[in-house]
Amino acid sequence: MDADIIVIGSGIGGLTAAALLARYGKRVIVCESHSIPGGAAHSFSRQGFQFDSGPSFYAGLSDAASLNPLRQVFDALGVSVEAIVYDPLGHYHFPEGTVPIYGNAQRYRDTIAQITPQGAAQYQQFEQDLLRLYNGLRDIPTLALRADLTLIPVLLSRYPLALLKLLPQLGTIQASVGQVMDRHVTDPWVRRLIDLECFLLSGLLAHGTVAPEVAFMLGERNSSAIDYPLGGSGAIVQALVRGLKHWGGQLRLNAHVEQILLEGGRVCGVRLRRGEILRAAIVISNATIWDTYTQLLKPSDLPADYRQAALATPTVDSFMHLHLGIRADGLDNLTGHHVVMHDAKRAIPTPGNTCMISIPSVWDPSLAPPGHHVVHAYTLEPFAGWQRDANYESHKRAKAEPLFRALERVIPDLRRRIVLELIGTPLTHAYYLRRYQGTYGPAIAADQGMFPSCQTPIPGLYRVGDSTMPGIGVPAVAASGILCANTLVSPQQTADLLNSRSR
Repeated sequence: MDADIIVIGSGIGGLTAAALLARYGKRVIVCESHSIPGGAAHSFSRQGFQFDSGPSFYAGLSDAASLNPLRQVFDALGVSVEAIVYDPLGHYHFPEGTVPIYGNAQRYRDTIAQITPQGAAQYQQFEQDLLRLYNGLRDIPTLALRADLTLIPVLLSRYPLALLKLLPQLGTIQASVGQVMDRHVTDPWVRRLIDLECFLLSGLLAHGTVAPEVAFMLGERNSSAIDYPLGGSGAIVQALVRGLKHWGGQLRLNAHVEQILLEGGRVCGVRLRRGEILRAAIVISNATIWDTYTQLLKPSDLPADYRQAALATPTVDSFMHLHLGIRADGLDNLTGHHVVMHDAKRAIPTPGNTCMISIPSVWDPSLAPPGHHVVHAYTLEPFAGWQRDANYESHKRAKAEPLFRALERVIPDLRRRIVLELIGTPLTHAYYLRRYQGTYGPAIAADQGMFPSCQTPIPGLYRVGDSTMPGIGVPAVAASGILCANTLVSPQQTADLLNSRSR
């Protein structure tokens, strides 16, 4: 065997699983198609500007007490990232005005109260409901969890008091955010705010987003540090790579996996594009559920009914991306995160209506040449209808226009400041990230079931990333890597790892 475990893809989920398994003493090889690691979280440079390709909001990276699964993994691996703390975490620009969004719960409620005092009181009840769940989860570290039935005796034997604390929260654990919202909030402005926050987190509105996900977000924002990694999202990726290599794992770049190989119905390795075969008894795919089951496996490798149901999983749309380098003169009071909603009468997820903006050079000037800022703006955009034909350039320019207009809400003279402009479409997103239709991830609404576990019907084949439990977002995909890695080792090995962190 070339390795004990082969991981396909170096996104956050894949690197987390790989690095932890190396920490557990497994021989691990990570195969990455591209020349740089990171998947949807990779960074790239153009003309001295360093851009985040995807995630830009983080919390708890610089806080040892944070519940962020990524922070727990860093501690287990003995690595870290430098991060700068900031607040407010961003500004939401509604058609009727701009609202600062604070991590501190009291300041957030005070902001809401300036707009709707009744809504602020209702929001406080909503928030307290979710924070009770967050506080109940605090005593069970994500690093202790696994995705098999052994989890039950682990929780009963090691965390009995925490489980007792969670018993009153069982209804909230199984609820959607919308159900919690319906208990407390009638104010239309606050309901729209909650829908927006859920959309930014999961790609779905409140009734489609699971309550624990938002409970974790609110708890971390209020209890931990809102911070940005110096060096951008690429610094997080490099920290995981350092941890992987420190514990003996390998990262192979430009190593595109063409097929997962089976013998006798179970995994035996992978074949790379150039024909090389790597042998291992366990393969973990960090590709999406659709790419894993259509590109990496033959149709006959999976039970037909299972494959059909898996491939029918609905998707969140892809994105339009705008990466800009701009002159920074006169922008001394610029802040880093913004969300712009163009039309209150249109649904939040309508393509082009809600635009997310990140200007990380506000915190880390090294991301741009002196006197400049780096800008990343993006909005949902369906994959259907996109093709590289004679109209492609004009089509993408037209579809990028809502992003330019959103940026002009923040920087009115934006267009005269631009020195570098890159427009990405769903085709760009699909090509560089090798994601089915460039999707953000599965659109599994809270009332339609749970995200699938890391396990598959094929012995030896596991999956991690945003199409597995617990879902979309950097903390969630890091948690997926933890769940998978722990499932592949004994509970005692996990206990030993947890004990080594506490010493």
